[in-house]
Amino acid sequence: MIAANEGNAAALAAGYHLATGKTPVVYMQNSGEGNIINPVASLLNEKVYGIPIIFIIGWRGEPGVHDEPQHIYQGEVTLKLLEDMDIAYFVISNETTDNELAEKMAEFVGILAKGKQVAFVVKKGALEFDGKVKYENNNSMIREEIIKHIVEFTGDDPIISTTGKASRELFEIREVNGQSHKYDFLTVGSMGHSSSIALGVAVNKPDAKVWCIDGDGAVLMHMGAMAVLGANAPKNMIHIVINNSSHETVGGMPTVAGKIDLVKIAKACGYPNAVCVDTFDALDKELKSAKVRNQLSFIEVKCAIGARADLGRPTTTALENKEKFIEYLCSLQ
Repeated sequence: MIAANEGNAAALAAGYHLATGKTPVVYMQNSGEGNIINPVASLLNEKVYGIPIIFIIGWRGEPGVHDEPQHIYQGEVTLKLLEDMDIAYFVISNETTDNELAEKMAEFVGILAKGKQVAFVVKKGALEFDGKVKYENNNSMIREEIIKHIVEFTGDDPIISTTGKASRELFEIREVNGQSHKYDFLTVGSMGHSSSIALGVAVNKPDAKVWCIDGDGAVLMHMGAMAVLGANAPKNMIHIVINNSSHETVGGMPTVAGKIDLVKIAKACGYPNAVCVDTFDALDKELKSAKVRNQLSFIEVKCAIGARADLGRPTTTALENKEKFIEYLCSLQ
């Protein structure tokens, strides 16, 4: 089962254990360790309910291995966080043998029997897979083209974009257009929080039109942000969710966003305007209306899965991005 976030996954696993008596396995990227700290400490821990779980953790940002800025510090503290949570761990590399893994698992069985958790931390390149998996949906609009259309309407308005390929595409679009990157805050990490960042900007810059380019996986990860947004209903904010019903940046695994009605959820959360579009004509119409509307707007855009193979990454640092963005916001009335 693909959970909305890693904390949800830990709780699902707890329910599995309660119902079956068996030991569940939770796979996640190490950036999700922060999301499991609360359930590990206040639910799973042997001083509470003592629920055993095996965590398999992909190690991004391992010290000495090049990775993106949002993974550097997370990579440095990956093992320390496990130690602080009293989770015994074993690091798997491409040199780990089957016997070594079996011996460690035999050791872990005793730890799990005490109602504790264990973790296998998997280094980059430790696993191989020869199969080919292709994820797709029935939508026709390409995300990069969607963002190009959004940029045409935003003008000098600030944009906060979600983590993953959306921010990378926004950066490259600005490059191709010869535009400044000062208008954009690229939320390179902290998945699920871009709309809250945008809310913080919108509330404190009431005379600026603030746009948030979000993704379905990010929205699902911390959907409570929509309730807070709707309750505050900043009149100067436009929340756009590009929905391809997948976690495309990390492989394309499906989300549940294709099975729920985000527009109804937005309206139930208090968004006064919420629509869904699946054509560029409809998108342009709604972008134009939202631009001049003095109310919070929500636009869900149905999107295909896929991106250019040669999609680059921002050539400026995260700190440079922040400083330019702050400087630009300070120049606004």
